[in-house]
Amino acid sequence: MFFQHVYDKTLAQASYFIGCQKAGVAIVIDAKRDVDTYLEIAKQNNMKITHITETHIHADFLTGSRELAKLTGAELYLSDEGGEGWLYEFPHVGLKDGSVIKVGNLSLKVLHTQVTLQRALAFLLTDHPASDEPVMLFTGDFVFVGDVGRPDLLEKAAGFVGTKEAGAKEMYKSIAKFNALADYIQVWPGHGAGSACGKALGAVPSTTVGYEKVRNWAFQYPKDENGFVKYLLEDQPEPPKYFAMMKKLNKVDRPLLTEVPKLKKLSTEEFKTAYDKGIKLIDARNKVDFANGFIPGSINIQGNNAFATWAGWFLKYDEPFMLVATQAQLDDLTRKLMRIGLDNVYGYIEDVSPWTTLGNTLEKSNVISFEEFQNLYKNNNIQLVDVRGESEFKAGHIKGAENIFVGTLSENLSKLKKDKLIVIQCQSGDRTAIAYSLLAKHGFKNVKNYSGGMNEWVNTGNPVVSVN
Repeated sequence: MFFQHVYDKTLAQASYFIGCQKAGVAIVIDAKRDVDTYLEIAKQNNMKITHITETHIHADFLTGSRELAKLTGAELYLSDEGGEGWLYEFPHVGLKDGSVIKVGNLSLKVLHTQVTLQRALAFLLTDHPASDEPVMLFTGDFVFVGDVGRPDLLEKAAGFVGTKEAGAKEMYKSIAKFNALADYIQVWPGHGAGSACGKALGAVPSTTVGYEKVRNWAFQYPKDENGFVKYLLEDQPEPPKYFAMMKKLNKVDRPLLTEVPKLKKLSTEEFKTAYDKGIKLIDARNKVDFANGFIPGSINIQGNNAFATWAGWFLKYDEPFMLVATQAQLDDLTRKLMRIGLDNVYGYIEDVSPWTTLGNTLEKSNVISFEEFQNLYKNNNIQLVDVRGESEFKAGHIKGAENIFVGTLSENLSKLKKDKLIVIQCQSGDRTAIAYSLLAKHGFKNVKNYSGGMNEWVNTGNPVVSVN
């Protein structure tokens, strides 16, 4: 058997390439959209991708299953367990609980997990030349390392009101299937630490059934369904706004993108025309460079691992946008955008020179030091806004701070006090860089960015308060 774990650290998303070396055939589970990765693996190992499958209709990324099928001719094997509104709307081989996919001398038995009301699947792999006992379980968003899938996404991200409690109860029943499996079976989940698909995901890529039975919190409620439901639903991270669109695009018959697109470099005049039309400008430079001089109205989303997630908060799928990005960043940023379906890139400029060439001036961020923040804080005539997530804020924050999550800041501008100096802070300054640019875009002038944030505040021995 050939096995390769393909991990996208930017979305904390795992996919899998599994092949029968004797037959020279392979299956891909939960493919990301830039599918050249799998084509290269197949080429290097003299294998043909003949089967493609998914554990469920994903919320956090746009799968590349159909792109990969178009390029390889492989058959799509997808769940037919979904209820009304949760069935794939394009041709595929339907899978039910107990179905078996055969890939050369390998077989994958389908387990219907019922996770989050979507009738999701897990795949129990047996390598028959070695043993007739299963050796691996691909769990998708069912069981993670140290956690289980969250059942509130349909309600919070897709607007299916009243589904989270029912989903939590379904999850409680579903983990009994996992509990019945042999302890030695390896578990390969769909996500790792940093994913918004759970609140306590471990950083290691895999685990075993036995280890999860002992250490995963979800298996410590053998006779307490209410306790399980309560713990599962509380303190989940805010699901990015784009999740709702992923649920739709992963289900419907959409246009395919079978290669990584090449972005257009805009001339100064092309940039000016687009800017004057109000086309959004995303500045992917690091926060320090942005703070030292940025084009008015631009949004600073640094081109790091969180780039796609934040882009999904602030960009609309039916609107074009531009980038400020270097040549060295382009391929990476384009892949990150296409993985969540943000394909409507009008073009890019390499730096802010097109703006200054036109005779315009740059704006600068008002970033303050710890000492400056201390003095302002003691003066007590500021509105301190903590732009971290709600669960982070509850766990510990600076006394007197108000919590407005950066992802929803633009919808909550009325909470900002115009008669006071506004000071924004997060954990380490990345989110306040975004928040500052958003506030500047909306015309707020009386804002200071305490970039050191909670890390600096705590490391210098200052107290925090928590909310129980």
